[in-house]
Amino acid sequence: MQESRFFNLSTISEMRKIVFIALSILITPAWLCGQSVISSKHNLSASGPGTVKATSESEICIFCHTPHASRPVAPLWNRDDPGSTYTLYSSSTLEAVPGQPDGSAILCLSCHDGTIALGNVVSRTTDIDFSGGITTMPAGPKNLTTDLSDDHPVSFSYTSAVASADGQLKDPAAIGMPVQLENGKVQCVSCHDPHNDIYGKFLVATKQYSDLCFKCHDRNYWASSSHNLSGATWNNSGTNPWQHIEVPYATVAENACENCHDPHNSGGKPRLLKAGPEENNCLDCHNGNVAATDIETEILKTYNHNVYNYNNIHDPTEAPLASTMHVECQDCHNPHAVNNATANAPNANGFLTGVMGIDQGGNSVTTVAYEYELCYRCHADSPSKPASVINRQIEQNNVRLEFDLGNPSYHPVEGAGANNNVPSLIAPLTESSVIYCTDCHASDGAAPAGPHGSIYPQILKYRYETADFTPESATNYELCYNCHDRNSILNDESFADHDRHIRREDTPCSVCHDAHGISNSQGNTTNNTHLINFDLNVVSPDNMGRLRFEDRGTFRGRCYLTCHGERHNPESY
Repeated sequence: MQESRFFNLSTISEMRKIVFIALSILITPAWLCGQSVISSKHNLSASGPGTVKATSESEICIFCHTPHASRPVAPLWNRDDPGSTYTLYSSSTLEAVPGQPDGSAILCLSCHDGTIALGNVVSRTTDIDFSGGITTMPAGPKNLTTDLSDDHPVSFSYTSAVASADGQLKDPAAIGMPVQLENGKVQCVSCHDPHNDIYGKFLVATKQYSDLCFKCHDRNYWASSSHNLSGATWNNSGTNPWQHIEVPYATVAENACENCHDPHNSGGKPRLLKAGPEENNCLDCHNGNVAATDIETEILKTYNHNVYNYNNIHDPTEAPLASTMHVECQDCHNPHAVNNATANAPNANGFLTGVMGIDQGGNSVTTVAYEYELCYRCHADSPSKPASVINRQIEQNNVRLEFDLGNPSYHPVEGAGANNNVPSLIAPLTESSVIYCTDCHASDGAAPAGPHGSIYPQILKYRYETADFTPESATNYELCYNCHDRNSILNDESFADHDRHIRREDTPCSVCHDAHGISNSQGNTTNNTHLINFDLNVVSPDNMGRLRFEDRGTFRGRCYLTCHGERHNPESY
């Protein structure tokens, strides 16, 4: 009997192989079995689905591969090395050392740097023609140019030492499929599979919730961060915060890293921020169009922490003590860590998680425990700290020294106050209460918490008039009366002449009281209790050259001075 040419033993063996391969494909994850390049934009033949394609060339693989005379041999590459010198990514936070592109990166760039015609292949003596007169990669996000400083770095060795020095990268041994290192290096193919486009942009894993990013990156605090958990969506007003994303997801949590970062063609090159001006990476969401609170409007108020005044001065690696005056959102908030956890004074709340500061002893801290430690970065020992606004008898604009618990008097920011008898306090405040800096310095009215901007000087939360001859009212001294009962003050419960000075003489609170405190290196418990530190624009020495207050016990004292033409030499209370 004649043996069938279809079912001989050899054919049966081959069929078994085919069945085995088919079964393997059925149980293999999508990232291993892949998607045919035929249906992707990397099909540059005339049958390709994209707008960038050949006019008549029918071969598909030819644009990248050739079976003969390839360069390099693997992976049978059919294109010339661009021969370009590239501008590389650089950042103060980068521990790795990127080199000129090599490996798969230089192969990808033979199209994606826009220097060589797409139809220029080794196996053809003339270029393959492209429709629409296209030669090189058209300008746009796919054309990376030879400036790679705005792109995720490639061609660097990803080692355990690099991961350890960075502190927020996974050890290379912990990186699993589908992300792969090429000969120990991060290359284009670590994130992109040129034959498989099931996730878009030929990515090897989904961008949703930044799954791909977290294959390598391991950001501190991220798990509990609001930016990781927020279900907020864009309301389609103002600037689209996700316009840099080709196909954005609906929520902040889903867009994750790409809320602020752009791995290619970033506007802010160091750290691959989507926009160059730092604040633009925050305020296109924090303007009420994504986040519930409108921070942008607060910053535009007359008195503010003006983030628009500075650009590219803040650096994540800078010292906690600010040596050069600047303020950016990232100086006070860590976008990878910020959350909605509440706290009681003086403890830092969730909005301040993961930011550095200066403690009460003047020492640097990498993560603030108390809110005032953040304020001390700029308002304490910094050589460029803001100047005092009132001409005091004792001058001091280092707030860390003003709030020191060893002072003769101070507002209770670091701890409970020195005075154990303050009858004017409004419940639930007591003599043992501690307050925040932001109880006084914050956005006015019902605006978001924090000192973003105010209609009042010094970014005060409430009105606080300091000009002499200001008529007393609940409005003019709202800042004081928010904690100190107005009736108690005007009824002279703690000082026998409060009413006379404030209401009848129109003398502001600030003429006698220094709201922060008096440093123990300059003042003492005889002359500077009760925040007494005179405004020299209003108060002058008496006829004998004396200018002082003397504490004589509970609710008792005397003054030697001249005020409003009246000499106190002394005036006792």
